[in-house]
Formats: sequence, structure tokens, C-alpha cells
Amino acid sequence: MTNHNETVLTPEAFAVLGGGQVAYVREIKSEEVKTLFPQAPLMAPGMKLFSLHAADGTPIIVTDSREAALANAREHELDTVSVH
Repeated sequence: MTNHNETVLTPEAFAVLGGGQVAYVREIKSEEVKTLFPQAPLMAPGMKLFSLHAADGTPIIVTDSREAALANAREHELDTVSVH
């Protein structure tokens, strides 16, 4: 038997979690880049990329590897969390 103690946060509560020190990495397709980063150049469709977001969902950077996104978070002293 598995005991699951899960906490469900509202979007508002998640947005202020960590006081600006929490971020997450999300896999995205190149087609999503222009929506998240309007200043980004056009990219070939179908590319797998990774974006780093603040806890409130604000996009911070986009890169071609998860490792680079995590390194950027560490560089800016952000704690990364896993979201599903």
C-alpha cells in the first residue's frame, strides 16, 4: 500500500511560492517559442527545446538542452522544481 500525501496549490499560491526563487523547466516545441518569447527569431518547426519559467509561469530563457536550462537556473540562484 502506498501512502500519498499530496498538496494541491492554486495558481495564485504557486505564483508566489519561493518568493521569486523557484523555477521550472518545460519541454516545448519550436512552434511555441514565438508565443513565449515574442522577440525570438523564427525557428524551424518540430524542434524539441526547453524553456525555463518562473513559478508564476513567466518565461525566462529557451535553450536546446534541459541541462543548459538547469544551469541557467543555478546561475541565477533559482531552485528548480518538478511539475507534472
